[in-house]
Amino acid sequence: MADIPTDLTWIRAAPEGEEGPGPWIEIAFGPDGVVYLRETSDPENVVTTTTAKWDAFTKGVVAGEFDHFADLDGEGPVAPV
Repeated sequence: MADIPTDLTWIRAAPEGEEGPGPWIEIAFGPDGVVYLRETSDPENVVTTTTAKWDAFTKGVVAGEFDHFADLDGEGPVAPV
């Protein structure tokens, strides 16, 4: 894997007002359209993708395309329709 820039600004995806180490997902937008993702519990394990793929993923989340993976009311993932 290519070297990870040391000057990235990591944004933590944690519930509002949540304190502590998580584990949370963190994202950083780097040069040349590269998006970096990591988990707070394993910050050395970084996954990369492109800005175009990240944008497609986030649009899918907003559109509900991944809702069947959600754990609603502690009942586990919702079965696909």
